[in-house]
Amino acid sequence: MIIEERNVGSASCHDMEQHKATINFHLNTTSARSANAIAGDVREAGRPMREGNLPTGAIIYDDLGQPMMKPGTLKSTEAFGRYVDEYGIAELTMTITDLDVTPIHKAFDEVCRYAQSRGIRITGTELVGAVSKKTLIDAGKHFLEKQHRSLGVPEDDIIKIAIKSMGLDTVKPFNMRKQVIEYLLEDEKREKEEAPRKLVDLSVKAFTEDTTRENPAPGGGTIAAYMGTLAAALGTMVANLSSAKLGWEERWQEFSDWAAMGQDLTTTLLHLTDEDAIAYNRLRTAIGMPNVNEQEKALRTEAIQEATLYAAQVPLRTMKSAMQAFIICKAMAKEGSPANASDAGIGALAARAAVIGAGLKVKLNARQLKDHTKAKELISEAQDLISRSDLHEAEILAIVNEKLTSGYH
Repeated sequence: MIIEERNVGSASCHDMEQHKATINFHLNTTSARSANAIAGDVREAGRPMREGNLPTGAIIYDDLGQPMMKPGTLKSTEAFGRYVDEYGIAELTMTITDLDVTPIHKAFDEVCRYAQSRGIRITGTELVGAVSKKTLIDAGKHFLEKQHRSLGVPEDDIIKIAIKSMGLDTVKPFNMRKQVIEYLLEDEKREKEEAPRKLVDLSVKAFTEDTTRENPAPGGGTIAAYMGTLAAALGTMVANLSSAKLGWEERWQEFSDWAAMGQDLTTTLLHLTDEDAIAYNRLRTAIGMPNVNEQEKALRTEAIQEATLYAAQVPLRTMKSAMQAFIICKAMAKEGSPANASDAGIGALAARAAVIGAGLKVKLNARQLKDHTKAKELISEAQDLISRSDLHEAEILAIVNEKLTSGYH
């Protein structure tokens, strides 16, 4: 088993398999024999059993004349050691055939453990080809947990922890655009066809300027969804600050869970920020359909009604998601760091603005529906969420103001 390909960016994304990975572990030794010994410790096939359990003992054979094997500790793995002239050191090359069985962080920890038992350490790792984003995120979360750090941080931060923890950028720079399968596919798609612009990819300044232009999208529904995103983000920020607060070390898991919930919510609301603009453009496209003969008129009317319903449903989803931000903000107002209580309160204000703003869009679009029963249902649900948001905001602000004024005369 020889791996000669060292250009990690050369593999076509069509050849990538999300459940496989090949990794080179660079060792601080020139001994290929030591690298092979570690490989025998961890690979699934293990190594031949020897008399006296000694490296120099005679190999033990079964009744069929086959060497009896002592299995390694990592399932679904193949591994071998060798000396690499290019680097002047020994390395262990491992192929993981099923990342669901043995994720790369588990393999890394196990190789570290057996290397250390032999007085050797890993000086860096090299990923051959590409892996799925989930593989790196799972690894990053694993190392964050070991550090008792919050898992509720952005994906890019989690992937960075994975890269740094395993030394994936030590041997050579780690190129995420070429070594993460999702990014490879994304770039390939972009090359073949022009990808639609995403509002969430704009800078704050560009997003603001785009909103000011003589164009209905991005408009109020988009801003409402973004307000909800900011509400969730503020609650998440308080959770992360609380998880790292001096003297609160034993509570890191509690706040990490809240922060992880907040990160999921910000992802959902960011998606809705773009989807609201998509809903408007879909309605505009339907209105612009041919409208000459009876058949065209019927098709246009049907398309407009479908697009209008969608344009009412998207902000309703925004309202429901923004309501979840109250849960995080309330928990952080009560349990989070007192120094950041005001941030939780501002998050509540942003959440209420998101709910009320999106509610206005639900009502606007629902009243254009010919299905009056459906329209009343949408408007009633939106109004109920608005009423509940008033109560949530008042409750959270009461908690925050109590903390901010307690003991002050």
